[in-house]
Amino acid sequence: MTHLRKEHNVADIKHVIFDIGNVMVRWSPVEIARLAFPEHTDPAALREKLFREDFWIALNKGQVTEEKVKQLYQQQSGLSADDAERLFYYVRESLIPLFRSQALLERIKSAGYGVYALTDNVNEIVAYLKDKYDFWSLFDGAIVSAEEGCMKPSEQIYHCLFERYQLKPQECVFLDDMPHNVAGSKACGMDAIQFYSAEQAEIELKQRGLHF
Repeated sequence: MTHLRKEHNVADIKHVIFDIGNVMVRWSPVEIARLAFPEHTDPAALREKLFREDFWIALNKGQVTEEKVKQLYQQQSGLSADDAERLFYYVRESLIPLFRSQALLERIKSAGYGVYALTDNVNEIVAYLKDKYDFWSLFDGAIVSAEEGCMKPSEQIYHCLFERYQLKPQECVFLDDMPHNVAGSKACGMDAIQFYSAEQAEIELKQRGLHF
């Protein structure tokens, strides 16, 4: 085991970077579609319609507001005004905290490591999370796609993190649930762990030499 992850000197990791969706809070578009439209017989197909539209990407890039997207759903996807309101109600209410994720964040921070957020997210949803939960205030800084105009796994958003907070990629490790975002992180020189649970992430962080 003496050659464990030689590409990243485990003793040099000083910062842990957290995604938000499916790392800190649940994000399940299929479940949102099922809750918002229970009469629909194929929630997975509906998810493709609701969350793969160009205007949803624009929302995550901060190019349009949530209110504008509600109008676009009505104009282009055949939703009623009530449908659009119900959809965004469940977008918010489904964002429940994941088991032990905040405790993991707190323990890492208490051990003296820097903790940061890097998330593809919507301005209105970020405001909701800040108001609803207290984990956001624990971060030493945050990069949000809607504020930067770019999304993971674009190289640009990772470099926003490094430059904004003067972080060295080799001193960071990123927790994200999506394999393409993990790969994007590694392509920029930052180690990454695909997140499945707080317990699994803790094991892999400690394998990299973190102590908390």
